[in-house]
Amino acid sequence: MKRDIRDTPLYREAEELYSAVVRPASGQISDVSELHVAPNGRSAVVTGALVHALVGAAYSRIAQVDITTGDTRVLTFGPNTDRSPKYSPTGARLAFLSDRHEAGDFQLFLLDVASGAARAAARVDGWVEYLHWSPSGRRILLGVAGFGADVAGAQGAITSKAMREERPPSWMPSIEYGGDARRWRRAWVYEPDTDQVQPVGAPSLNVWEAVWCGEDALAAIVSPGPGEGLWYTANLQLIDIASGRGRTVFESDDQLGWPACSSSGRYAAIVEAVASDRGIVAGDLHVIEPSSNRTWRVDTRGVDVTHGEWQSERHLLVAGHRGFETVVGVYDVESGMFSESWASAEVTGSGRYLTVSGGSTIGEFCFVAESFLRASEIGEVRRGNYRTVRSFDIGYAEEALAIERLEQVRWSAADGLEIHGWLVAPAGRSPYPLVMNVHGGPVWQWRPACLARPRSMPLLMLLKQGYAVFLPNPRGSSGRGQEFARRVKGDINGGDAADLLSGLDHLVATDIADPTRIGVTGVSYGGGMTSWLITQDSRFAAAVPVSPHTNQVTEHLLSNIPHFVSLFLADHYRNPAGRYFERSPIMHAHNASTPTLNICGALDRCTPPEEAMQFHNALLENGAKSVLVTYPEEGHGVQKWPAAVDYAARVAGWFLEHMPAKPSRR
Repeated sequence: MKRDIRDTPLYREAEELYSAVVRPASGQISDVSELHVAPNGRSAVVTGALVHALVGAAYSRIAQVDITTGDTRVLTFGPNTDRSPKYSPTGARLAFLSDRHEAGDFQLFLLDVASGAARAAARVDGWVEYLHWSPSGRRILLGVAGFGADVAGAQGAITSKAMREERPPSWMPSIEYGGDARRWRRAWVYEPDTDQVQPVGAPSLNVWEAVWCGEDALAAIVSPGPGEGLWYTANLQLIDIASGRGRTVFESDDQLGWPACSSSGRYAAIVEAVASDRGIVAGDLHVIEPSSNRTWRVDTRGVDVTHGEWQSERHLLVAGHRGFETVVGVYDVESGMFSESWASAEVTGSGRYLTVSGGSTIGEFCFVAESFLRASEIGEVRRGNYRTVRSFDIGYAEEALAIERLEQVRWSAADGLEIHGWLVAPAGRSPYPLVMNVHGGPVWQWRPACLARPRSMPLLMLLKQGYAVFLPNPRGSSGRGQEFARRVKGDINGGDAADLLSGLDHLVATDIADPTRIGVTGVSYGGGMTSWLITQDSRFAAAVPVSPHTNQVTEHLLSNIPHFVSLFLADHYRNPAGRYFERSPIMHAHNASTPTLNICGALDRCTPPEEAMQFHNALLENGAKSVLVTYPEEGHGVQKWPAAVDYAARVAGWFLEHMPAKPSRR
């Protein structure tokens, strides 16, 4: 395989495909995220992605959309990136984040909605990850990460860099040690009227996520240190703004996410779940009355909750996933009832999980929506009916014509458990050449997503080449309740692997998949599972593991999330006869004969590049065909151009070489 493939037809095809869906240099918004509805419900602001050229990452601007007409107006103009817009409680001002002064150094900015004038707020010592207005609008909560803090796996899993430091000589060694003060995350409070900002809470607490709980307190997910592994054991504390003192109001053996509090602070809500990645939490909803410490679990009718937002003192807007469906409803604290407002198996939310922004009427909301067949759009649900407010499709629908067949797939695992997945297939008769894509996590899910983003573009390339794509949700996936998710704990590469193989058996038995042309790929946990499957089963004609973990011992000791490994293996690397060794793909590489393209990012802290390298070397040592591709400027997954173009071309090329979409004539 050549290092430089820019002169190949597949690279040019990938480049043309990206260009078709993002339209570089057109000035058009090609994707949106981080939607927030104005208090009066008449408009919304979003972070809109625009692409100058297929180099680096897309930049973004804040745009305002009229919810009635869909008219869209760009409000900010950079340079660099503007994101995370939030209306003030009166709707007169916007707060947003921007790194316009120095790339990567996100700070708070304020914009007057009427005049369009923007100004920088007082700087904080670190980069701002998120913001929330206080209920009165007098203050703004800032989640601040120190320069040197790790970025979450879902965002690339690289280590942020210190700003404005003199670059040392190239020969100077790097130093790593525990307790680096630059890695901490803290809550800060900014007062717009005085332009004053200061940290809140004890310096010994790392604040992963925080929201206002009334006007004078915060509800925060905290741990006693900044290491990514400590997030898995974090608890929920109520922190008094004036004194900085905190008290624990919710603890769990599982993971916590999505804190939300009513305006008065009378009620707080938290999601408790088995979770494999920070920021990707879907599970049980609990409501807390901080004054009495009374806590109760809400029956959400099987919905794994991914977002909560109080629309009044008694009404909590709840969003999440249930089986094949995306669901939104309202929980009434006084009646104790959860009622569904909307559900769909065809349209889902953009992002890792569904988030929504409530309108001025209880149960009504807007969100960034998408599907396999549609690019991101702003959708509104009113009286239970979905309406497209504004589509940001500038070329995806035309490319999605390659998709002719969409099916929900159900099958029985070896132990009788029902497993779900999606089949996405091109024109043509079955049985198809088929590539199974294993999702990351393991606690996540495939749902009807737009395939126009860097991580998904290889799938669209494969569909256009004539391959069907199988997207399974084995045990451990989201949307099936916590008992289903918990089945993967202590059993990675066990029952979940059997679910995937039985899914392929089902597709072969129903004449959907050609048994001689089955491939497998996946990113992160999906990459590790790809590596594992080819050591356990010989049916695969080609494999592409991306950002995998292949040696559970080194993953524990080299990655920034060691707790993930011990949590999902329920063992310790000190046990030489345990799962750390038994469930490591490198220990079984002598069984693999599948041609394998290993892909990794050199900056990946979550699944370090050494994981892909070890498996590559083990395959070669045992006589299998293997190629290792390392992208020097990428972290967890390939996300920036032109590396993403190269990545899509190489993935498609590997499957075309080893399991052609059109069988050769004899």
